[in-house]
Amino acid sequence: MELFKRFTIILGLILILVLTLIISGCDESSVSSEVKVVSHPDLKSRNDYYLSNRQPLQPAHFIKLPLGSIKPDGWILKLLELQKEGLAGQLGEISAWLEKDNNAWLEQGGAHGWEEVPYWLRGYADMAFIFNDSNMKEETTVWIEAILASQQESGWFGPEMRNDRTNFLDFWPNMIVLFILQDYYEYSGDERVIDFMENYFRYEMTVPDEAFLSSYWENSRGGDNFYSVYWLYNITGEDWLLELAEKIHRNTAGWMQQSSLPNWHNVNIAQCFREPATYFMKTGDSAHLKATYNDFDLIRRTFGQVQGGMFGSDENARMGYIDPRQGTETCGFAEQMTSDGILTRITGDPFWADNCEDVLFNSFPAAFTNDMKALRYITCPNGVTADARNHSPGIANNGPFLLMNPFSSRCCQHNHGHALPYYSQNLVMASNDNGLAAVMYNSCKTHAKVGSGTEVLLIQETRYPFEDEIRFELKTPENTIFPLYLRIPGWCTNPSLQINGTKVNVDGVSGSYFRIEREWTDGDKVVLGLPMELGIRTWQVNQKSVSVDYGPLTFSLKIEEEFKELNSAETAIWDSKWQEGADPEKWPSYEISPASSWNYGLIVDVENPANSFTIIRKSWPNDDYPFSAENSTIELKGKGRKIPSWGIDQYGLVDVLPGYPVKTFGPVEDLTMIPMGAARLRISAFPQLKTE
Repeated sequence: MELFKRFTIILGLILILVLTLIISGCDESSVSSEVKVVSHPDLKSRNDYYLSNRQPLQPAHFIKLPLGSIKPDGWILKLLELQKEGLAGQLGEISAWLEKDNNAWLEQGGAHGWEEVPYWLRGYADMAFIFNDSNMKEETTVWIEAILASQQESGWFGPEMRNDRTNFLDFWPNMIVLFILQDYYEYSGDERVIDFMENYFRYEMTVPDEAFLSSYWENSRGGDNFYSVYWLYNITGEDWLLELAEKIHRNTAGWMQQSSLPNWHNVNIAQCFREPATYFMKTGDSAHLKATYNDFDLIRRTFGQVQGGMFGSDENARMGYIDPRQGTETCGFAEQMTSDGILTRITGDPFWADNCEDVLFNSFPAAFTNDMKALRYITCPNGVTADARNHSPGIANNGPFLLMNPFSSRCCQHNHGHALPYYSQNLVMASNDNGLAAVMYNSCKTHAKVGSGTEVLLIQETRYPFEDEIRFELKTPENTIFPLYLRIPGWCTNPSLQINGTKVNVDGVSGSYFRIEREWTDGDKVVLGLPMELGIRTWQVNQKSVSVDYGPLTFSLKIEEEFKELNSAETAIWDSKWQEGADPEKWPSYEISPASSWNYGLIVDVENPANSFTIIRKSWPNDDYPFSAENSTIELKGKGRKIPSWGIDQYGLVDVLPGYPVKTFGPVEDLTMIPMGAARLRISAFPQLKTE
């Protein structure tokens, strides 16, 4: 009996010990993890593995991983595949500027020598490396080898394009080439790039100020030039490169202005407003950093009472033209996304990642047909016509700028292709404390060195922004300690965090980061929850119109779209050029007309929008493409009334918003809304109805 009691006691102690171990194991994530909320990443150290700013440059808050480190997956991979098989990937069979015979980028004295080849190549080359596509890499090599071989003894390279008025050389196209070569070097390690860029920058040092960046485009865009100068300085440490950065800045347009901008061209603004912040890395003067924020706010205070992350400028912003029927060039979307990625790295401010997602989710996809084989020059938050008409002066250019045409829109035709590859490279960044940061959310796999040098694989799986959960899994050959930063978007008020199935009791803050530091083991899992809520924005300047948000998605009225195929050669913009063998039947244009009513005002409870809409979730599309009206995975059901007086104006455009408050007495109708990015025809800013 005594023996039995002892056995029972020992067994009980063993069970208690086992339970204790199980409980402590379940709670291991919270015990061994340090989780806190930070507004910016740590700047006390310098990353040991990736190209960081050398002193005396200010440290960037995040560091770009080399091209090839991040493999996209999910719907962003689908978009890249469509782009690869669509206009960007196949433009070589259409564009006259990409013809190899008599091309100035391939042979001295050729005919085609300005921005078109570099514009196209920076997106095409990155796609070639992301997909590791042998045919695309072979094509890329043809152009890169020709560029490298074109360098003269002086250091100049490429075509000698000159200003018609002054006969000075035009440095603008070469700025784009420098971006291409930087990514190429990251991917290939080809040391010729370093010597090539050094020789070119030494040439720039010899050019008198009066002959340097003297024409309109290069003068606006000089910030791109010294961004590349910094890149080379961080590799070589040559002090004279910082003198060159100073020279470039003083000869670049004045983006430091407080109450105006050097010009009001939409692509220039989207691309060049970051120039003062780039210069800040050299000076450390907070006034330079603030100037970039001021430029961003200035254009949006004046022309930015619109949805989708941009501003209503058409080609050039004009006073008095601020209605949401004014749009943005497709390459304006692309350049804004690129600026947002760069500024996320420079400042660490989650605001810029928020804006990049706003443009990508709500604006960029709607500029293309679903197969990405045709695009339009201008896309508007309120636009119900996509035809071959000239809508000037309703929009700020003469020509068929709303038609989906693969032969048209010369700059956007070549330049749109870099937006998605650059965005994909910005999904995950390195931090100065040898950690990683998921700053934008999409499915991908990231290989990177962390901690004391361990190479890990961070797997990110999500259908965000069409769901509110982002799942991470870490693969590591050995236990390793490093921090992982997860961005909390500015729109999210109640984020959640789980580590290995255990909830972390740390309150997240909008517009900041979760910082998780722990000894990571193989198979560790983190789940970030970003609950989405319905929200209403009121656009006071634009007749107190309203737009509806659900998390990072903004919604448009679902309008039935009627497509009509047109001949691309017959409907192209006047300055378009295409190859003799380009087949309009293979590459048709599309006119899109509304086949249902669109002129509605919303009946909405502004204070409690959840009372006004029902959220309908639909199954995920089999083709992984959620940016079409038929594939939309989220719909909102609401109510509104038709406004008979709101129609098409004398320029063939949706008329400006009716004056607030709108009185209409038609019957209340059920309305369906879909994400802006899925709507080629759309009303995204709705008149508010007078309810009495």
